[in-house]
Amino acid sequence: MPTPVHVLLIDDEPAEHVILRRLMSKVQAFAIQLHYCETIESALYLMDLGTPVSMVLVDNRLPPHGDFRETVPQIRQKGFIGPVGVISGSLDDAYFQSFQEYGVDFRLDKAELDPTAIEFLLQEYLVKS
Repeated sequence: MPTPVHVLLIDDEPAEHVILRRLMSKVQAFAIQLHYCETIESALYLMDLGTPVSMVLVDNRLPPHGDFRETVPQIRQKGFIGPVGVISGSLDDAYFQSFQEYGVDFRLDKAELDPTAIEFLLQEYLVKS
């Protein structure tokens, strides 16, 4: 029986939600409930409501904010202690080298997102050995 997990995707592009939902439906070892918000503010509100969240995937750039260095600390200040991953179309910017200083557990290029990568991340960050 697949392990149930709740993943919160924060991305200002609705197409990313559709793509990730399709990819996550192909993961065999987990029953993924995908929650989606287009802004960091709506995600923080969702967390305030008590919506269960096992892992957060946040787009690097969420207007009007600059990048994850402004948004991820807000998630941590809300008290979320689970894994937070930043997803981006490119990880070339130098500030990605210090991602852990901002409360980020991992970073992933959107081109690398596939069912195998998703399952690996869930295994790595959510399954206790």
